[in-house]
Amino acid sequence: MNSLTGIRILDLSRVLAGPWCTQTLADLGADVIKIERPGTGDDTRTWGPPFLKDAQGADTEAAYYLGTNRNKRSVTCDIAQPAGQALIRELAKHCDVFVENFKVGDMARYGLDYASLKAINPRLVYCSVTGFGQNGPYADRAGYDYAIQGMGGLMSVTGERDDLGGGPQKVGVAVADLMTGMYATVAILAALRHAEKTGEGQRVDMALLDTQVAMLANLGANYLVSGKAPGRAGNAHQNIVPYQVFEVAPAADGSKDHLILAVGNDSQYAKFCQVANIPELATNPLFAKNRDRVLNRGKLVPILEAVMKTRAKADWLAALEAAKVPCGAINNLAEVFADPQIEARGMVTEWRHPVKEDLKLVSSPIRLSATPVRADLPPPLLGQHTDEVLRELLNYSDAQLSELKGGKTI
Repeated sequence: MNSLTGIRILDLSRVLAGPWCTQTLADLGADVIKIERPGTGDDTRTWGPPFLKDAQGADTEAAYYLGTNRNKRSVTCDIAQPAGQALIRELAKHCDVFVENFKVGDMARYGLDYASLKAINPRLVYCSVTGFGQNGPYADRAGYDYAIQGMGGLMSVTGERDDLGGGPQKVGVAVADLMTGMYATVAILAALRHAEKTGEGQRVDMALLDTQVAMLANLGANYLVSGKAPGRAGNAHQNIVPYQVFEVAPAADGSKDHLILAVGNDSQYAKFCQVANIPELATNPLFAKNRDRVLNRGKLVPILEAVMKTRAKADWLAALEAAKVPCGAINNLAEVFADPQIEARGMVTEWRHPVKEDLKLVSSPIRLSATPVRADLPPPLLGQHTDEVLRELLNYSDAQLSELKGGKTI
């Protein structure tokens, strides 16, 4: 038994934000029925390389798709056809949640908008994921993570300082999409709770731009409190010092080496000064308190930069960890997945995929003691479960399935 066993989700989303939400719900035990266009499916099936190779070495599914669609069932349905729209409405009667990320107005054209589906299933939780939400002057625009990172302010605070030659920089993964997916997951769970208590579903309106603004977190609050827009700070922190990347003594091969020093409070700063053999900086009134260190960042950081270069990374990490001063290496992904902590936490799972018996994918990070996440359905092949789902939910006969296939509805 999983946490969401018994919850069924009709998932018309594709690419990342919506699928990330429904993958999380699927991990928690929900039956996620992924609706895809016949013949092509989710755009990300072809977003490669890299691709999963079959036994003959031919490309199959893109790694991008595989990373966002575990524990789901795939059903093909052409919602541009009236027969496809009717099929979706029939399926919606048997579902608790409907998720879509089409442009504003598209679902209404197909008769699959919230009002239409609520009329046939009042308990339905209907989640729309768009770039800008269902209202406002930008509602009709298509929204993409990259543009949202720019419009929502993230790129103005990401990257090296402008006085050091920096400029706008996006984050290495599509964080606006991912965070919108996570917020959508929370919203859906809250709406399901409400539906359980009242018998009434509701509309969940998720926008990438809203999420991007919300996830500015302390930097958004900094601006609203001070009226001053923060700029790029590179690997430094806007509100804490020292909290940044430092160059250390060269590596064994003579190349530059670095580590992260993340001193979060005055006690940790004092411990760091002891480890670094600069105890006088712990009591210096210019640097003793974090407020003073932030105000005098330009004086303190050059001193620390010189000190950090006197010892190798391994020496620093050992000494700082022993003193319980937060610090860390900067790993590439090969080093990440070889890390003993990552291995101990089971952050890689093997799946029996139809193309590869031991497909390795990143695991869900959710740890529940009584209702652990599931790992039973590998990312589905396109339309892999069409017949299964239509027989199970709608009692379709062979003749009905043949008719739909003949009309290219499924």
